[in-house]
Amino acid sequence: MSKIYLDNAATTRVRDEVVDSITKVIKNEYGNPSSTHSYGRSSKSIIESSRKEIADLLNVSSSEIIFNSGGTEGDNMILRNCVKNLDIRHIVSSKIEHHAVTHTIEYLSETNDIQISYVNTFSNGDIDYDDLENILSNSTSKTLVSLMHINNELGNISNIKLISKLCKQYDALFHSDTVQSIGHYDLDFKELKLDFFVASAHKFHGPKGVGFAFVRKNTQLGSFLTGGMQEKGFRAGTESVHNIFGMAQALKISINNLSAEKKYISEIKNYFISRISEEIEDIKFNGNSADINNSTYTLVNILLPIDKKTGGLFMFKLDMKGIACSTGSACQSGSNNGSHVLNEILNKEDNNMISLRFSFSIYNTKEEIDCVINEIKNLLI
Repeated sequence: MSKIYLDNAATTRVRDEVVDSITKVIKNEYGNPSSTHSYGRSSKSIIESSRKEIADLLNVSSSEIIFNSGGTEGDNMILRNCVKNLDIRHIVSSKIEHHAVTHTIEYLSETNDIQISYVNTFSNGDIDYDDLENILSNSTSKTLVSLMHINNELGNISNIKLISKLCKQYDALFHSDTVQSIGHYDLDFKELKLDFFVASAHKFHGPKGVGFAFVRKNTQLGSFLTGGMQEKGFRAGTESVHNIFGMAQALKISINNLSAEKKYISEIKNYFISRISEEIEDIKFNGNSADINNSTYTLVNILLPIDKKTGGLFMFKLDMKGIACSTGSACQSGSNNGSHVLNEILNKEDNNMISLRFSFSIYNTKEEIDCVINEIKNLLI
């Protein structure tokens, strides 16, 4: 039985070229980058050249890139330190953010004297920008807006350029979880003018356990982990040299091949939408995921006409057929509450049905899509 992996929004296969580059560094560059001897200096040079490469690809300064373990740590670092060190007393977010944001905000509201405002979302999952402006215009304390660029479950794309403009207009800071967009879109952050954003290497065919945060220069965010002066004092701990190098290589390859790979994956997504719409009666698409112009080209979220109570069994049967997809974010697996995103936007009837997220990469084929849709069709009989 051949396996089919359609859960690329959760994590991606590491490119062969990246595996080779990581292996080479592991074998040859084992010095501690904080050491002053030649071995340490060589490792440090790899880190700094990787930092510059990432910064150049995103059009930011290398001093604004802080290496860490990934998006969840980056979101925590930024949100917690904005409250602790930047005197943020009002956080504006939405109820359909990644749990790295929602749970952190909830914790901060329980442990600090801060106000939380949730911007309205429409039934398709889009942000209500008029409501956002209304909240900002009436804010009386120092404010941070935290809204993701691409929703990891629905694929909806937020207008971060507009959000950034509103934040500047009302003197608010802007943080965005850009984990689903870094490496998949050509983003010029000098033009976008965000104050903070985060990335995870494993979302763009890089290694797991490494990522970075962008902290705009002259922002006195303060340290997140103490015990050393690595990462300019923002994050103590010996850096993962090989993973940082692999991340930089993965991002470079993704950006350099973006046009061709985006075209290919878009064709896979459109083919999936077309085929499943033909084969399965009463199929629905959650959010904007079927709209190629208003959602990411990498995923689709479908609503099947079967009771949610059978969802676990349905997923199990797909898994037994070698098909990997998800019922929501991988980061909330094990939860009995379902998707907090779908709970927020779906009506009661639709929310009682099973929803599945299929997410695509350059390693998928139309033949795999045919196989998956045939299996879903057979399971619905």
